[in-house]
Amino acid sequence: MAIPIMILGDSGSGKTRSAKSLKPEETLIIQPIKKPLPFRSSEWKPWDKDAKSGSVFRCDKYQIIKKWIDGAETMGKKYIVIDDAQYIMLNDELRRSDEVGFKKFVEMAKDYVDLITHITNHDSNLIVYFMTHTETQDDGHISAKTTGKMIREKVVLEGLFSIVLRCQVKDGRHFFSTKTNGFDCVKTPEEMFDSDQIENDLAIVNQAVINYGYFN
Repeated sequence: MAIPIMILGDSGSGKTRSAKSLKPEETLIIQPIKKPLPFRSSEWKPWDKDAKSGSVFRCDKYQIIKKWIDGAETMGKKYIVIDDAQYIMLNDELRRSDEVGFKKFVEMAKDYVDLITHITNHDSNLIVYFMTHTETQDDGHISAKTTGKMIREKVVLEGLFSIVLRCQVKDGRHFFSTKTNGFDCVKTPEEMFDSDQIENDLAIVNQAVINYGYFN
């Protein structure tokens, strides 16, 4: 079973930066929005379809992302990072801006759920990260950003994940929180992490998932 993990955080909190210690040959970064990586990235080459090599791919289509997940292990990839994952949904909404009615929002929510279900049903040892911006609700709670209330009325994105970490910055230090502060949706399996805060390094998270026995 592949493992989807949600990484929450404000812009600039260190979500993408947390991937810098991963090996490019083992990792695929999928970018719904093309942008430079926030770390020295000479080894992180764009995907070359002819050479069938590379580690960064621009895509915001659900079906294509599913195909990459299906073929990841044959390419030697152990980890997939979907950067700014909320833009998959936003770009889909923009493409459908001429459609009216509530039906499109139901379909958009279903497509996102189907992507995560595709991962959890996948017969592989992949770890797939969804880097997701946050938004603050009227009651002060912090949640995964969607394209609006109509989507959130249909699906609570965080409920689709067993592991939700949150990138934060305090006194210049970037870290992941592993437990909720009462106002966010952070959650991790019992005893997966020893501390409420860990270094914002996906390599540490990968090892914790492996040590926990998910792939035994």
